[in-house]
Amino acid sequence: MTPIDPTSDPIAASPAADSQSPTARSPFFDYADLFFFIALAIPSLFLAYAIVAGARFIVPISKPAQALLIQIVWYVLIFGALAVLFRIRYHKPLWSSLDWRGVAITTSLGALLAGPVLALALGLLGSALRAPDIQLPFEQMLESRSTLVLLGLLLVVLGPIAEELAFRGFLMPLLIRTLGAAGGVVLTGIIFGSLHGYEYKWSWQFMLLVSVVGCIFGWVKYKTRSTITSALMHATFNLTQFAALLVQAQNT
Repeated sequence: MTPIDPTSDPIAASPAADSQSPTARSPFFDYADLFFFIALAIPSLFLAYAIVAGARFIVPISKPAQALLIQIVWYVLIFGALAVLFRIRYHKPLWSSLDWRGVAITTSLGALLAGPVLALALGLLGSALRAPDIQLPFEQMLESRSTLVLLGLLLVVLGPIAEELAFRGFLMPLLIRTLGAAGGVVLTGIIFGSLHGYEYKWSWQFMLLVSVVGCIFGWVKYKTRSTITSALMHATFNLTQFAALLVQAQNT
């Protein structure tokens, strides 16, 4: 019988210990969760409409404010449902699951400064493409001060957070796992631009521009591994466009 070496670790020496544990799948969620999220979009929108419509009997709300409140309530409903799904199915929190993680101050400042630069560059590109002059749906919401504040909150804060969580935090990791980094970033950007087509009356120039913006947001998120970075860039991008819209409205 071979003597046992007291200094050896029988567990470490066993064949089972030599085999590596399988690497956790990234992201941990799958396309079934994405389909669940999409399937909830329309009923959640109707529910948001019903909630805001019911609130009108308690507090008077103008029609432009109603449209903005419906979108805000819709964001709360669909992301609330996704948070419940992640907790029940995976025992995971929503925000960190969608890569909402802190980044260095220099990275944050770079993202904040890149937003206006991107907005100006896209404006020049739009002129080169002869993009049509289209009246955006929210331009008629600039007359009331309360509605203006609500619009600014939606465009600069809530909208960028919700869209980055949905597109760059949720959709893009799945597509990257399937198509690779380049394919995932580009396809997410194209979907992002296509879903904004209704705002621009399906102008191919604007859909192309928004798709390019979506690809840049996606690349930034991929490089920094944080949706906070792309959300900051998205926020100042929207802020620049919102400020230009306000200036244009005052000069007309």
